[in-house]
This record gives sequence, structure tokens and C-alpha cells, in this order.
Amino acid sequence: MNLFDIEKLKQNIEKLEAETTKPNFWENTENSKTIFSKLKQLKSKYSNFCKIQEELKNLIELSNLLKTEFDEEIAKDILKNTKTIEKEVEKLELNTLLTGKYDANNAIISIHPGAGGTESQDWAEMLYRMYTRWATKNNYEVKELDYLEGEEAGIKSVTFEVIGENAYGFLRGEKGIHRLVRISPFDSGGRRHTSFASVEVMPEITEDIEIEINPDDLRIDTYRASGAGGQHINKTSSAVRITHIPTNTVVACQSERSQIQNRETAMKMLKSKLLDLKEKEQKEKIEDIKGEQKDIAWGSQIRSYVFCPYTLVKDNRTNYEVGNVQSVMDGEIDGFIESYLKSQIS
Repeated sequence: MNLFDIEKLKQNIEKLEAETTKPNFWENTENSKTIFSKLKQLKSKYSNFCKIQEELKNLIELSNLLKTEFDEEIAKDILKNTKTIEKEVEKLELNTLLTGKYDANNAIISIHPGAGGTESQDWAEMLYRMYTRWATKNNYEVKELDYLEGEEAGIKSVTFEVIGENAYGFLRGEKGIHRLVRISPFDSGGRRHTSFASVEVMPEITEDIEIEINPDDLRIDTYRASGAGGQHINKTSSAVRITHIPTNTVVACQSERSQIQNRETAMKMLKSKLLDLKEKEQKEKIEDIKGEQKDIAWGSQIRSYVFCPYTLVKDNRTNYEVGNVQSVMDGEIDGFIESYLKSQIS
């Protein structure tokens, strides 16, 4: 399969550019925003392709020069540049796999521990650290939206946003149950424990996507925030929790200093969740989906992280595995992301 059709890409850019020159283009602001956003993404892909093509051309010229007269410094440069281009090509190929409707959007991620108290809550925090490390390494911004600390250690829940182009496209395959096997640091007997945590990944809903919500279907509660933000955030009831009564969908936000800002962010999160539910309704009822999400237990995991008696991280869907568990926990999850995306088009 040709994952990068440069001619088709150029044609799509030309079509969108033609749209922007139409007399009535600016009358529909939402449509113009959408077109400009798509145009920016396509131009970025084309620019990256041309850059790599030019670098390859220079590399070939250097190689031909080396055949005529060997130079150790030139040989070192060729080797170095070849490795750099190889990484750029891999990144470009990975971007071409992002063909979903919302792949270009920011990602909203929620992590919840399974049964097991402190052990599972600690595992949820480890996953949170893993994703924030991955985001930082890939130049994404992370914004914490809601954070509920565990009683002894770890977290009871966390919701955060990964901001940047294609964040949802790369992270959507992380949705599911993640299983941990290790010697528990909380067990005085040094026994091996199995813990579970669920990861929910949704696209941020942009202004061009319409989701109708009846205000009468909402219950809005305010409370004092417990997360980061200093003393000010705890003095007022600035945190907001919104419940969509028909689906029993609950979202909360406490990251902003003002109740109005938290409410706006919470509504954005609710729209993302309702869109996710709406798209799944074609296959199963909302009640079934909610029940599936609560089953954070054995047999439903997408990936296992084994620290003992051996070290291995294995994805149950693609069979991709890595022996260096610590590197994965430090955010090196690109291999898992790539193998999942490739499995979706094969």
C-alpha cells in the first residue's frame, strides 16, 4: 500500500487553496477555520516530504563524491546524516497512518485505577508519568485538568490534555486496560501483585464539531479544588463537576483559577465523551459501553507490563513487545503506537 501519495497530496492542497479564493468563503467562519486547519496539516506533510527529498539528494551527491575520492570526515557525515534521515522517514511514515476523522486533534486522557487500593492507585500514577514523559519527548504540552490524590500513594483518578498536532491520532490506541505485574513496594512480605488501570483517550472537540446538549440534562456542582494551584485555588469553590444525567457521564475540572474557566473546560471534556459514546452507539448501547469501562480486571487488558519474575512489556493486540520495562515507563512507547497504527490499516 502506498502510504504517501505525493501527487494526491498536492491535488488536495490545490483544491483547498481554491476553496479559500471563493467569494463567499469567509461568510461561514466555522467552515473557513476547518479548511485552513486541514490546509495547514497537508502543507506541513508536503513540506516535510520535500525536506527529506532534498536531504536525500545531498546525501547521494556526497556518496558519489566519496566514490571518487575517499574522505574519512565525509564518510562520518554520510553515516550521521543517514541515521538522521532514517528517523525523519520513520516519523513521516507514522504521520501518514493518521487518517482518522479526529486524529489531528488534541487528546484528553483519563486514568483510573482498578480494584486493589494503594497498589492500583500507584500503578495509575506510573502510567500518568509514562504519558507525560512521552508527551514531553515529542514536544507536546500537557495540561492537567483534574487530579484526585490517593490516600497513601498514587492517584484515584487524573484527567489531562495532551496539546499539539496529531496528539489524539498517536494516543488513541492507548485506550483500554493496562496490567502491571511486580513485587509490591507496599507489601511487607515482598509478594508479587497484579494491578490494573484503565486509560480513556478522547479527541478534544473543536468548534467546527457540533454536539447538542440539553441544559436540562446537566447537573453542575462546584467544590473546592484539591489539586495544584497554590492557596488561592483552595479558598473558593472554583472546581466544577458536570454530570450528563441521561448517560450518567461525569466530568470534572479544577485546573483553572476561575469557576467560569473550569466550567468551559469541563463542557469541552463532556462534549468529547458524548461524541465518543455517540459513535459507539452504532455497535452497542450506552449501558453496555459504561459497563465495559468499569471492568478494569483480568482478561480485558490491552497491554501487560511485567517487572517480575522477568521484564517484558507486551501489547496483546499486536504482539509487539519490549524487554526494557524501565525505558517504556520513561515514555519510550513509540514502538507500541506505531505497531498499533500499522495494524489498523493492514
